[in-house]
Amino acid sequence: MLALFVYMPLIQNLVYSFQEFSMLSGKRSFIGLDNYRTLFSDPVIVTALINNVKYAVISVIFQVGFGLILAAVLEDEAFRKISPLFRTIYFIPVVISITVICLLFTFVYHPTDGLLNLFLEAIGLGSWAKPWLGSGSTAIYAVIAVSQWQSVGYCMMLFIVAIQKIPADLYEAAKIDGAGKIRSFFNVTLPQVKEMCFVTSVITITGAFMVFNEPFIMTKGGGPGTSSITVAVHMYQTGFFKDSMGYASTIAMLMFLITAVLAFAQTLFFRTGKGD
Repeated sequence: MLALFVYMPLIQNLVYSFQEFSMLSGKRSFIGLDNYRTLFSDPVIVTALINNVKYAVISVIFQVGFGLILAAVLEDEAFRKISPLFRTIYFIPVVISITVICLLFTFVYHPTDGLLNLFLEAIGLGSWAKPWLGSGSTAIYAVIAVSQWQSVGYCMMLFIVAIQKIPADLYEAAKIDGAGKIRSFFNVTLPQVKEMCFVTSVITITGAFMVFNEPFIMTKGGGPGTSSITVAVHMYQTGFFKDSMGYASTIAMLMFLITAVLAFAQTLFFRTGKGD
């Protein structure tokens, strides 16, 4: 099953990356490294990679960082009784279809009738109102914000599981030593969940370099222009809109190499014992 559905398609994609062919005509021709030369001179790839890096950095800060803070707060004794309610509230976006969420936020970001601009005007910040998805300077950040809203609950739940496994004796010892909640967080909680921090970071960064649905649905394929395009969207447009399947396979190989390096880094991290 692995050979049929994982390794064979991967090898086939590698072969396609050295070819030029059209899905409509079915004609194929070997062109060597021409697709890879095009890849390294493609300005859209540069823009897409920068956007993916923005996705990764912001996602680590909000999904991993804010997810950890939420988990620590909800697992605190003061919030233990209401914790199940807020866990459900924060986790609901995770189980909602990404298509539905993207369409929902398309209305939220509407330049005239959107909830965001109406809210800014209501609180006296009407000058901040913008066509969030229609401006090249804000479109990518508006799209990234949607991903954070949906996924922070997933990281939060992973951290909650990790925090629940921390022995209570450690917190009691810290309390006896006079440590407050913030100091206990940095001296007890954070060191005990560092493995989960790394795992969630790898998951988040890998997902950021494969993101497709949000920019494709919300900005009609990476608009305005290519300001919010990602590598996955560029690959799709190249293969199915421009009918250049060989070059699309080359872009797919780039995505594979990036995610493979991240997976290898995770494996190396734990094999060397640094995750202990």
